[in-house]
Amino acid sequence: MAHVIDRDVWAEHPEFWHGEVTGKPYGTNVSIIFNFQQRIGGGPRLHRHPYTETFIIRKGHARFTVGGEIVDAHEGQIVIAPANTPHKFENLGPGALESIDIHANEVFVTEW
Repeated sequence: MAHVIDRDVWAEHPEFWHGEVTGKPYGTNVSIIFNFQQRIGGGPRLHRHPYTETFIIRKGHARFTVGGEIVDAHEGQIVIAPANTPHKFENLGPGALESIDIHANEVFVTEW
């Protein structure tokens, strides 16, 4: 059975790609965060997951810290944080940062 998840189910704002979907209700081991960060310097603080997280940069520029490495990424690039590796990112600007953050798990599990 195919599942189609409409935007009004996951989007927190009608104009921005911002919200999340957990995979468990749909029988998949992938959960997704649609991240929209308007504030320069904004982003999540250092955290980790017991699974890989893959970040697809849709728009803008971000600085990632993954383990002991600092990576600057921009629109069209993909950054991967291995399982159990502390990571964070921040919007470098100018403008908003949009990313699709793919969690390789049916639910979100985060250690702050």
